[in-house]
Amino acid sequence: QVQLVESGGGLVQPGGSLRLSCAASGSIFSIYGMGWYRQAPGKQRELVASITSSGTTLYAESVKGRFTISRDNAKNTVLLQMNSLKPEDTAVYYCNAAIRTSWGDGSRGYWGQGTQVTVSS
Repeated sequence: QVQLVESGGGLVQPGGSLRLSCAASGSIFSIYGMGWYRQAPGKQRELVASITSSGTTLYAESVKGRFTISRDNAKNTVLLQMNSLKPEDTAVYYCNAAIRTSWGDGSRGYWGQGTQVTVSS
């Protein structure tokens, strides 16, 4: 089994910063792309940022220049540094990873349980 466990959410004032962390554990052969998604109340889940195993990144236009995604392949971890936070960043943030669990299998997507980020004064 594979688990993704997120941490680092919370309440922050506008203009503040938070860092989210997601650690993958369990029966892991290899991890391909990793990313962060978010879902605000009444809205669809959307991609925030993603990173390939070689470090290529992709960001949603709304977070470019404010958020930075990174990963530590040795620790099976992906981070999201969020700066200059705005009230519209308020959402549940989910970690996602494409993971292969054995040599003979293809990869499939796994999700974390989500962590709440609230930006409010």
